[in-house]
Amino acid sequence: MHPGASAEPQRLFFALWPDEAARASLAALAREVAQTAGGRPTPADKIHLTLAFLGQQPAARIPALRRLADGVDARAFALALDEIGCFPRTGIAWLGASTAQSGLAALHLQLRLALQGNGFPVDERPYAPHLTLARRSRSALQRRLAEPIAWSVSSFTLVTSDLGADGSTYHTLAEWRLRPG
Repeated sequence: MHPGASAEPQRLFFALWPDEAARASLAALAREVAQTAGGRPTPADKIHLTLAFLGQQPAARIPALRRLADGVDARAFALALDEIGCFPRTGIAWLGASTAQSGLAALHLQLRLALQGNGFPVDERPYAPHLTLARRSRSALQRRLAEPIAWSVSSFTLVTSDLGADGSTYHTLAEWRLRPG
């Protein structure tokens, strides 16, 4: 049975994945941050930026998620991340943006409205886009990169996450292309 074919509830989220060059830079930064702050770096193949976390959802709702994502009509955009920070309570070291990312905000808003309109849970807190660099960090970090890590975002994905003893395993269920910027 392929991932996503299970009738069991699945842990789902929409995400952006960096291109190969950005992924290599992010993985190197994750190792550096984990070495500096302690903790465990995020493996290169797991580095992503979450657009919307849906939590456990019945498998029967996946077609509705596909349909609502089909209706998202956003433009491709350049994403530039340059601010390192830490959530001290959870020990998560992250990379975000020091300036507003209008293309990302537009995509997130469209997706959020589509999710709300179809009865899916949405986080009521303001969207704080970031990607996880390291987990279990022991010291707080805060600094800005001299040069942002950037990539051209041309698609977004629906992902299922299986939690295991070695962390999460991600499987892409579907991908949607964005209109040329």
